[in-house]
Amino acid sequence: MHEYTSTVRVWGLSCPGFPEEVSRARRWTRDILRGSPWAEDAELIVSELSANAILHTASGQDSGSFHLALAVSAQAIALSVTDGGGAGTAPKVERQDQDAEHGRGLGMVSVIAHRVVVHKSDDGHTVTAELYTEPPVGGLPC
Repeated sequence: MHEYTSTVRVWGLSCPGFPEEVSRARRWTRDILRGSPWAEDAELIVSELSANAILHTASGQDSGSFHLALAVSAQAIALSVTDGGGAGTAPKVERQDQDAEHGRGLGMVSVIAHRVVVHKSDDGHTVTAELYTEPPVGGLPC
C-alpha cells in the first residue's frame, strides 16, 4: 500500500432539525453499513444522538440543523453527531433510576459503543461513538 493511501472511508450528512429527520439519519447509516455486523448498533446510536440533538439543543429550533459523520475502517466505525448548540450543559451519561422517563439515551449509547466522547465547541457539541470492529492495538481500554 502506498504511504499516502487511506483505507478509511468517511461520509457526512446535514439534516434540518425536524423529528422526521431522525429516520432519515437511521436509513442513511443503515445503507452505508449494509452487510456490517455493526449496522444495527450503529443505526440505534445515530437515532439516539440525532434525537438528542433535536430535542435538547438549538438544532430542533427554527432553521436549526444537525450534522452526522460516519467513518469506517477495518478496525473501527466512528459515528459523530454535531448539534446546533444553545444547551446550557454538555451532553453527559447519567444513570437514571428505573422509574425515570427521560435521560437514558446517552447511557444506552455508552453501553452499546466501545467508547463515547463529547467535544464542546463554540457552535455546539459533537458526540462521537466508536464501535471497534477489531480490538485496538494494545487491547481494549480498561
